Amino acid sequence: MKQILKKLTKNKQIRLLISIIMILSSSFLQVVVIKVFMNPCNLLTSGFTGVAILINKITQLFGIEFSTSLGILLLNIPAALLCFKGVSKRFVFLSCLQFTTTSLLLKILEFDPFFDDRMLNVLFGGFLYGMCSVLALKADGSTGGTDFIALYVSNKINRSIWDFVFVFNCTMLLIFGWLFGWIHAGYSIIFQLISTQTISRFYHRYAQVSIEITTRYPETIGLAFTRSFKHGMSIVKAYGAFSKQEYYLCKTVVSSYEESDVIHIIQSVDPDAIIHSYKINHFYGNFYLKPIE
Repeated sequence: MKQILKKLTKNKQIRLLISIIMILSSSFLQVVVIKVFMNPCNLLTSGFTGVAILINKITQLFGIEFSTSLGILLLNIPAALLCFKGVSKRFVFLSCLQFTTTSLLLKILEFDPFFDDRMLNVLFGGFLYGMCSVLALKADGSTGGTDFIALYVSNKINRSIWDFVFVFNCTMLLIFGWLFGWIHAGYSIIFQLISTQTISRFYHRYAQVSIEITTRYPETIGLAFTRSFKHGMSIVKAYGAFSKQEYYLCKTVVSSYEESDVIHIIQSVDPDAIIHSYKINHFYGNFYLKPIE
């Protein structure tokens, strides 16, 4: 079944259809979280959606109704236009579909709160909000906003700017706490922390793993590996203390989402190979990361 799914996802049209379904699911889930968990507890999320919510709340203080839906569009469309030529067109399309659908659904859907308890809303809402981002990211899209800018600038300067995004979100929370109460800002921080940890737990595009293979057929494994992946592999001769025979150790570093495919290919050419893998905290040197389509 797994192999059938992999073959299907190699077809661009089918892969795009699956991505669109995931993006639409992400938008629906995001709206549910905003209506069911965030609004009843006066919580603020991060990014441009958070800015749109904050603008809505500030304008209400002056008796002006500036909808969150309109704010999402006005903030995200310029960012999309700015980054259109610098990042993947597919990424921009899927991201635009996500925030446009979110804006529309915020206008037409209504949901009742699930919980009266604020902490339950923060815990469940933070987790589900993180999952809506995970769905968008796994579809090779995003929820828009700061994701556009972060990816665009990172591609230009070859370094992450998430520290600056963090400062931006902190500044937004300070304004929110000053105007509407620090208790709400405090719960919003917990909400965003849970959301961020959920994304980190379920989305591993930038995580790396080291794979070590003990085998008698290094050339066969090396050839099968390099045909399928754009990574190098180091092969060294070893000696088995128990068997008293010569073996070879093949070692490589791959992205975590490639790990299962690497193991499958190795086992297909050498069923007797001994394989173990472990996560890498730091990696220095050239490393190929498949670009977002």
